[in-house]
Amino acid sequence: MAKNTKTQDKAERERLRAYRERQQAHGAQEARRKRDNRIWLSIGIPVVALAIGAQVLFTFVSPYTPNPSASGSVTPHPNLLPDKALAEDRTWTGTLVINGIPLGVELDGQAAPQAVASTISLAGSGFYDNVTCHRLTTEGLFVLQCGDPNGDGTGGPGYSYGPVENDPADGMYPEGTIAMARRGGDGNSIGSQFFIVYKDTKLPAEDGIGGYSVIGRITSGLNELKTAVIDSGVQGGGSDGKPNVETIIGSFTLQ
Repeated sequence: MAKNTKTQDKAERERLRAYRERQQAHGAQEARRKRDNRIWLSIGIPVVALAIGAQVLFTFVSPYTPNPSASGSVTPHPNLLPDKALAEDRTWTGTLVINGIPLGVELDGQAAPQAVASTISLAGSGFYDNVTCHRLTTEGLFVLQCGDPNGDGTGGPGYSYGPVENDPADGMYPEGTIAMARRGGDGNSIGSQFFIVYKDTKLPAEDGIGGYSVIGRITSGLNELKTAVIDSGVQGGGSDGKPNVETIIGSFTLQ
């Protein structure tokens, strides 16, 4: 009987020892879990904050460079804008290649120094290379609009500027005119988008804002562009939209 009691006591002590070991292991595991949670929390909060901050930055800083008939407002970012002195108050010549067609261009750095300085900078950096001409209009106004890296009228160079420069007093934009697109009602919303007038077009000025900054003109190749792109019309048969022919800037060089 005594032997059985000793055996039972020994078994009980073993069970108690095993229980304590399990408790200790569980406690250590729980401590590690809490420590890991603290570590991941300390990492996760800044990461989440950074992600949210990036979204806010993208939402409120990324510019919207619109088409001539869009509406709304945009905040300029002059700290990123090339100095207008880059235009050198002179005439710049060069070639804008669209769908393989070389268009001779002249830009007037004296009449529109800020817009021309921006265009020189963007062209020189290759910004326009492989960017589409996303909009063609065929009734009322006759323009081919280009220069949006997003290809839908919402993209720009990372800054916007104004006011409007060198807009025609009578609102007439002759065939061959190159002018900067902007948002309706906002003279400080100019970015990278520009339009080529392929047929004389009248665009009334807005009170206190003006019309559209004329930066120069096409000196050659416009008839070829009409034949290759413009004469094919707008997708869906409308009068304002994407050209039926995919239209891409190959390069833009100025000197």
